[in-house]
Amino acid sequence: MNAVEFENVSKSYAVYEKPGDRLKELLTFNRRRCHRDFWALRDLDFTVRKGETFCIVGENGSGKSTTLQMIAGILRPSSGRVHVEGRVSALLELGAGFNPEFTGRDNVYLNGSILGLSTKEIDRRYAEIEAFAEIGDFINQPVKTYSSGMVVRLAFAVAINVDPEVLLVDEALAVGDIYFRHRCMRKVHELRSRGVTIVFVSHAIGDVKAIGDRVLWLENGRMVELGPVDTVVPKYLAAMVEKDGRYLNLAETPVSQAAPVRKAAEVVHTIPNIDHRHGDGRAEILGIAVLDENANPAHLIMPGCNITVRISVQAKADLPRPNVGFMLRNHLGIDFSGTNTTREEAVLPPMTTGEIYTVDFHLEIPELYPGSFSFSPAIADGTLTNYKMCDWIDNAVTVQMGHGEGQVYGYIHLPCRVDLNASMWDARRREAAAESLLA
Repeated sequence: MNAVEFENVSKSYAVYEKPGDRLKELLTFNRRRCHRDFWALRDLDFTVRKGETFCIVGENGSGKSTTLQMIAGILRPSSGRVHVEGRVSALLELGAGFNPEFTGRDNVYLNGSILGLSTKEIDRRYAEIEAFAEIGDFINQPVKTYSSGMVVRLAFAVAINVDPEVLLVDEALAVGDIYFRHRCMRKVHELRSRGVTIVFVSHAIGDVKAIGDRVLWLENGRMVELGPVDTVVPKYLAAMVEKDGRYLNLAETPVSQAAPVRKAAEVVHTIPNIDHRHGDGRAEILGIAVLDENANPAHLIMPGCNITVRISVQAKADLPRPNVGFMLRNHLGIDFSGTNTTREEAVLPPMTTGEIYTVDFHLEIPELYPGSFSFSPAIADGTLTNYKMCDWIDNAVTVQMGHGEGQVYGYIHLPCRVDLNASMWDARRREAAAESLLA
């Protein structure tokens, strides 16, 4: 059964050129139109399954917040049908639903009542809400005295503690501090495991990758694509990179002195996997290989070993400032690390049409948690901040990280040296000597 259903939903707003036009339209006998229609959503069709974490991405003004407000019942569609199954708890806008004159405690009871809870039910949950919000004595002060972060803390604490069946989150956590964001994300994972349906809007693609099951990409109120995270997100990011490249328009700047480039002995013509590929086509990735210390393909890498990431590229047009690199991703699809020739100050000479470069990146692998990691190669034209993407391949080759000798806590074990504080050690020895004399 579906938790949310949108059937051919459209939403329009009346836009008036002058304030007086609204009154003129109301008073006109024949109802002459004095406005133009702005369509925030157009013919939107999708479903959200029960227990699913459904993410919505898109630029500002693409219709994401309007979609959430319809699910919450705040807005009605101009046409089409919206159906929601179950109790909805929403964290949409900063302080939405809060009365600034009321105390935090009063607003907890007000919001709980709006969501259909009785006073006794709110009484049972109040201690948990107060503890999660962690705003101290401010809980008894008017909300108008709160900082934006405190408002979000209280709003999120209420939203997750009213036993929602559908939780809506619209970028509200972006104003929270890092500590609170981490707690909120852990709570979101907990709600997922309990089967709560979550509709999540965010510009933080890392969060989308970490928690999302499916992604809806909106643009100008219309659906661009709907599907699994690892399919839709790369295409969305590619579109944003392409748009940014058009904006920058690659202003002509002098080409810096090229450093000597040592070309590899062979050209790689193998691309093991292509999840998604994008770029303007002025250059092409011919192949990528991850090699061990003996120049053999590396399928399992161990902490402390040395590997070579070899990437071969060919110019399809003249490239004044070629830049070759790769992105390393973990098993969650989150960008873990990356580099490129410009970042490493190995400036490549300009490429002419048809020319082939093979670039070797020599890496010493740190202690990473055991898991699979993928390499996404790319070639661009321009500087680090002003470039156009020519070719990018998502997850072209995957390797497995083996177990090291020690335990990796978190994602990576940093090289570390431990010293015992010398002054503390000397003080302890003096105390021990004094005690022996007294004895």
